[in-house]
Amino acid sequence: MIGQQRSRQPSLAAFQVRKHKPDYGLLVIASILLAVGLIVMYAISPALASMGGNVSENYFVTKQLIAIILGFVFFFAAAKIPLSTWERLQKPLIVTAFILCAATIVLNGLASRWIHLGSISFQPVELVKFILVISGAVVFSKAARAGDVSRMQILKPLLISLAAFSAVIVFLQRDLGSAFVLLFIIGVMAFMAGLPMKKLLIFLIAVSLVSVMAVSTTSYRRDRLMTFLQPTRDCTDTGYHACQALIAVGSGGLIGVGLGRSVQAYGYLPEAENDSIFAIFAEKFGFIGVIALIGLIGALLLRIINIMQRAPNKASQLVCAGVLAWFGFQALVNIGAMIGLLPLKGITLPFVSYGGTSLVFVMAALGIVFQISSYSSIRKSSFDFDQEGSPNESSYNWRRNSRPHYTTTRSSF
Repeated sequence: MIGQQRSRQPSLAAFQVRKHKPDYGLLVIASILLAVGLIVMYAISPALASMGGNVSENYFVTKQLIAIILGFVFFFAAAKIPLSTWERLQKPLIVTAFILCAATIVLNGLASRWIHLGSISFQPVELVKFILVISGAVVFSKAARAGDVSRMQILKPLLISLAAFSAVIVFLQRDLGSAFVLLFIIGVMAFMAGLPMKKLLIFLIAVSLVSVMAVSTTSYRRDRLMTFLQPTRDCTDTGYHACQALIAVGSGGLIGVGLGRSVQAYGYLPEAENDSIFAIFAEKFGFIGVIALIGLIGALLLRIINIMQRAPNKASQLVCAGVLAWFGFQALVNIGAMIGLLPLKGITLPFVSYGGTSLVFVMAALGIVFQISSYSSIRKSSFDFDQEGSPNESSYNWRRNSRPHYTTTRSSF
């Protein structure tokens, strides 16, 4: 069966890898989303500062601006580092991420998710997301080259790492939302790698059983689930966050109340700068603004899909798939929770929410996709060939498929 499947696939000789200008549209859309988040933070920074703490009115917007600058540094650094280097670094980075996750418990006790060093804070789970995208791409592409994506000998290190991280994050840090993100990333990458549906179904059942156990054994998770099923049953206690989010979204109306007229940011809506940033945005810019924001996020995801489809090898495709799953799932869960379609999970909105750790690693992951966008795998049948068998590139429709100024190259990973 495997041999028959291989025979249907075009040989590598049928493709030509080309290096060209990267997809700058990816950077433009991400920059717009970052600017949107910064504008919202500028508008609510005085409100956040007024609720306590000896900080200036510009404290939060200044920290967000610093995070954005760091994010661009990590973006361009990741875009320059060869993919083969990331492959060599995956094991030490996995060990580092696990130590940091454990350190949050040792230093701060159960349910802690942050490491604080003076005024600097770091959330290790964001590093875990980044590393699992790299590790998943390496492992699944290696299994695909071996001819069996479900080969346990190859998948075992990845599955052990995923299980260890999930156990720490769910049962010690008590961050079920982030664990769902990790599992979704690996699930999408496994599907894209060609893991048999039977294996995927087993994976889904295992995740479901662990989720039921995690929810049933923790009172606040049970309360969140009941709040989701009956959002208005207790708007003064367990359902307070969900009710205030719906009030913020509904208050925006068609065009919003305006930048300087937010009410919910003044202590009414919990985590207004982080998990609830979409509700604040909806209050300020209304339905039209929400449609524009969702359109920008959709455009970014479509760019990543386009890059994934033209990626030069399996590993590069899987990196794009992992980043797509990461960004898409977090955006879906964050927005869904704020409008009452999904339970509250404490998930940030990529590029828009306040927070340095999340923003830095999101930008680093996007930087790797940006690097991959510099390479395309093109069917040689798309060219006319001269008498010596070389492709006549002038016959290729560059506008439809890629960009000009190509030189033949070989991608790494």
